Formats: sequence, structure tokens, C-alpha cells
Amino acid sequence: MIIDCHGHYTTAPKSLKAWRDAQVANLSTPELGPKVSDLKISDDEIRESIEQNQLARMRERGIDVTIFSPQASFMTHHIGDFNTSATWAAICNELCYRVTQLFPKHFVGAAMLPQSPGVDISTCLPEMRKCINEYGFVGINLNPDPSGGYWRDPPLSNAYWHPIFAEMTALDVPAMIHVSTSCNECFHTTGAHYLNADTTAFMQCLTSDLFEKFPKLRFLIPHGGGAVPYHWGRFRGLAQDMNIPDLNQKLLNNIYFDTCVYHQPGINLLTEVIPVKNILFASETFGAVKDIDPDTGFYFDDTRRYIVEVKSLSEKDRSMIFEGNARTVFSRINFRIPK
Repeated sequence: MIIDCHGHYTTAPKSLKAWRDAQVANLSTPELGPKVSDLKISDDEIRESIEQNQLARMRERGIDVTIFSPQASFMTHHIGDFNTSATWAAICNELCYRVTQLFPKHFVGAAMLPQSPGVDISTCLPEMRKCINEYGFVGINLNPDPSGGYWRDPPLSNAYWHPIFAEMTALDVPAMIHVSTSCNECFHTTGAHYLNADTTAFMQCLTSDLFEKFPKLRFLIPHGGGAVPYHWGRFRGLAQDMNIPDLNQKLLNNIYFDTCVYHQPGINLLTEVIPVKNILFASETFGAVKDIDPDTGFYFDDTRRYIVEVKSLSEKDRSMIFEGNARTVFSRINFRIPK
């Protein structure tokens, strides 16, 4: 079996965006709407949006299951206040839940949190609990920068985040560390802000005792870990300067990386530097990179092809990357998708 641990509902029916646009337009006059009940999306619309897009690509590429969450660039936690985010997150999570009910063999949910800059993170717990306990979701997406590119909230090592970490431990779910749209013109959303955040989150963990406080905490850093694998020597050297003798022992029992790296040399480097047990298969289809690579004739995000072509991996290694590691990190998936 092949489990893609990083999928977003980027093909949701257009009425979802129209509802969000209306919500944003009326931030200062919420009494003008829209109401949640104004959003009408039928099961047939959901089926069409999935069958002609994500599911079609999954079948083409031999992918069995996708861990599916709301579109990351749509989270836009910097817009409005907590009530704005709470309503928006609930709508997006419910749509993903409906996908998992219509396609139970192929999609498993992961939750968007109703984060809002400067707001107590514990306000996210009710939505998180609902998604895990009632919807059967297996993880969450955690935005380390809800300000949208200005990094105004505390680092992940700060006690500000502890309520979420405690609940993750209690529910036995991981978090994918995933920012949303950048509203800082210095940082392109998918080409800079995402990769910056991946690298920043890793460094925040390296320079803290977070995993000593929460030894069962599990983070998935997407997009191949940003700059982390490429600069592993830099991080090892910095750790040594800080008298951290074993970077692997400090971080690699808690941090994992996905394979959303869109060329063969990048995947080769990822699998050479990062232990196999810390790599989870992912493609983020449809995500930031949707086109065909003119050098290969294949889609950039056809990441299964890259894993197959890594000569140093054994069949056992590939099995771990394709399935086994996802079942370990997203342990609740074993209740939804038996082996």
C-alpha cells in the first residue's frame, strides 16, 4: 500500500471560495453575512471535484490513500479575528470530512486549526477534538506563523503552544508544520514562505528542550524539510557549538520529513542524509507545482517515481517510506485503514 501523507483540498467547489470572499468582505459588518447555512455544496459536487482530480492522479500513480486536509494557502489565519477563523476552519474541516465519508478507502482527514494571531492557542482545542474524536481525523496542520509572514507569535518552543502539544500527546496525533499564505511581499508564499517556515520550525526545535518536555510529540516537516537536509552539516555544527552531542537523538525521534521534493537529485539527497525511518511519502497533489517537467516528460509532483528510482533504497526501505512510517507517525490511521 502507498499512503500519501500530504494532500490538500485544493480542488474544492468554487462556491467555497465565493463564501470565503463574502466573509472577508464583511469582516467589519458580520451581520451582513454570509451565514454558514448559505454555503450549499452537494455530495455530487464533492465527488466530481475529487474523482476528476486527486483520485484520478492517485489511480494513475498507484497511490492508495491520501491524508487530506483543507487547502493550506486558504487557511489565512491572519484574516479577521478568532471567530472568523473558527467559522472558516469548521467549514473547511467538515468538507474534508465529507470527502472521507464519500471515499473512505482513499481519503483520511487531517484538521485545520482556527488559529488567530495573538489569541490563546487553547481556543483551537474544541475544533481539534471534534475533528479527531468525531470525524476520525488522524492529525492536524499547525501554523507556526499565523501572522502570514511576519512571525509575530512565539516560537514553537514557547509555552504558548503547550496546550496544543499536550492535546496532541493525549490524542496520539502528529502535527504537520504548515504555514499559510504570505501577506509579506518579501516572501513568495510557496517558493519562499513555506520553505522558510519548514527550516525555521526545525531550528526552533533544535535550540529548545521541547521534546524533553513532550517526548511523544511528533512533527512532520513538509516539502522535504525546506533547507534542512541540504544543510544537515550546518545544523550538526551548530548543535555541536551548543553542546548538543547527538542531533539525531535530540530530534529524530520526534521530527519527520515528507517527500514533496520535485526532482530526482533532491530526493536522492533527502534519502542519503535523513534516515529512512524519518521519511514519509507525499506528493501534495494538487499543490504548489502542478505542471510537467520538460526535462523528464513527467509531472513534477509524481514523487513516487523518484522514490522508485533511488538505487540505494532496499524494498524494505521503500515499504517504510510508502506505508510503514505513515502508520507509525499517523498512528490513528491504523483504525481507519487496516493493513
